[in-house]
Amino acid sequence: MIAKKPTLKKLSPSFGSSILVKQHVEQVDKNGAFWHFHPELELIYINKGQGKTHIGTHLSYFNNSQLILIGSNLPHNGFTDRLTANGTETTIQFKSNFLGDDFLNVPEMANIAALFERAKKGIRFKVETKQKIGPKIEKLYEYKGLKRVIKFLEILRYLSKTDDYSLLNADGLAFEAEAQDSAKIGVIFKYVNKNFTHHIALDEIADKVSMTVPAFCRYFKKATGKTFTQIVNEYRVVHATKLLSEELEMSIADVCFECGFNNFSHFNKTFNDITGKSASNYRKEIKKMIS
Repeated sequence: MIAKKPTLKKLSPSFGSSILVKQHVEQVDKNGAFWHFHPELELIYINKGQGKTHIGTHLSYFNNSQLILIGSNLPHNGFTDRLTANGTETTIQFKSNFLGDDFLNVPEMANIAALFERAKKGIRFKVETKQKIGPKIEKLYEYKGLKRVIKFLEILRYLSKTDDYSLLNADGLAFEAEAQDSAKIGVIFKYVNKNFTHHIALDEIADKVSMTVPAFCRYFKKATGKTFTQIVNEYRVVHATKLLSEELEMSIADVCFECGFNNFSHFNKTFNDITGKSASNYRKEIKKMIS
């Protein structure tokens, strides 16, 4: 049975405002924790938290702070599994033309227009920018009216000029999904998210979206730029990074099997291919960070 379609999400800013600002301190809003997209751009700052980053075909795990800009109609999941002590998640949602249709056409806005275009691939900002802009994003929640707009433009100006970032779908895939495609991909990712710790046969997953195996393989590769096996292995490796950093007493072999790999050498090779380092080196780096 195909799950309810988590496709286009309609957002409404508060009355009298063109920018929607939300802040979660004690509990994370799980309503956004499904595969969805919307025409609004989304700027997210998490000062202390843990969770998955799943934007377009990018999948990773974070265990600290995050500052991310998601472009218009770029599918993504909710982020934070949990906020840690004193953790806050602030989200700003806005349309590219929130100051009018001609806003991005004036010469002074060229850098911001370019920023919005880059955001279609998902942008993760690095430490220096997080430290400088994160507190300004949190403060934005307190402002109203024109002052909020002016302060937000200052944030966008800084983000448009910095080169302290990485693109999350840097392989050239800006995955802007049609509603129908997003629904199918949503069903697939949701199923993988629940079942990646055991073998998922191609006929099993193809059946979930009422496709033959060859049609499914062609569709999935065209939609994501990756094979289904690559995506499943990415889910497993992301889960492995979570276990390696949070369950320090668990052996690497146990992590391997807990994540759905049934061959230790295959796990090591896949982990290295995806992260650029071995599982043992990854854990050593984590231990150095927390010691």
